[in-house]
Amino acid sequence: MRGMTETPWEPPFAADEQAHLLGALDRMRATFRFKTDDLDADGLRARVGASSLTLGGLLKHLAAVEDFKSTVMLTGDPIGEPWESLGYDASNEWELESAAADAPATLYGLWDDAVRRSRARFAAVLATGGLGAAVHADNGEGDHASARRLLFDLLEEYGRHCGHADLLREAVDGRVGEDPPPGWRPVGGAPAPWPEG
Repeated sequence: MRGMTETPWEPPFAADEQAHLLGALDRMRATFRFKTDDLDADGLRARVGASSLTLGGLLKHLAAVEDFKSTVMLTGDPIGEPWESLGYDASNEWELESAAADAPATLYGLWDDAVRRSRARFAAVLATGGLGAAVHADNGEGDHASARRLLFDLLEEYGRHCGHADLLREAVDGRVGEDPPPGWRPVGGAPAPWPEG
């Protein structure tokens, strides 16, 4: 196992459930950001076969998912900005399709900022109630989900879309690999997609 300074996205080797879950999520975030990193507009709009998925669309979709889960589902607050000003309509199709009109810096900024907000919002809930904290989302019968459930849902969402990003990125420029290489940081001064410090 490499040193954590070379691979800070690596989950803890031995820790409690919360640290492992958050570590696994941050590893998936880092893998996704690595797969989408340092592309121009053509690279972010590239498609494979008959699929309409693009890396830019996935960036925008996962940014919206991060904010939706950490507001509407976590606390009941509205999704807020920047989504309301962008015309967000709560459909995956809007995110995936509208990304084609967005500049690369906009897409990277949406995702980077959403991850930072989501991480802070979940940290606040976890600090007071742990993984078992009841969240706003319910099943319509008064049974509320836990913070654990939302984090597992977010991890599952990244798992699915990291697979898509693998195929798309390889088709764009041949980039492959399960994880970012040791020492990797996002291009262009973007914040790291894992907790610093």
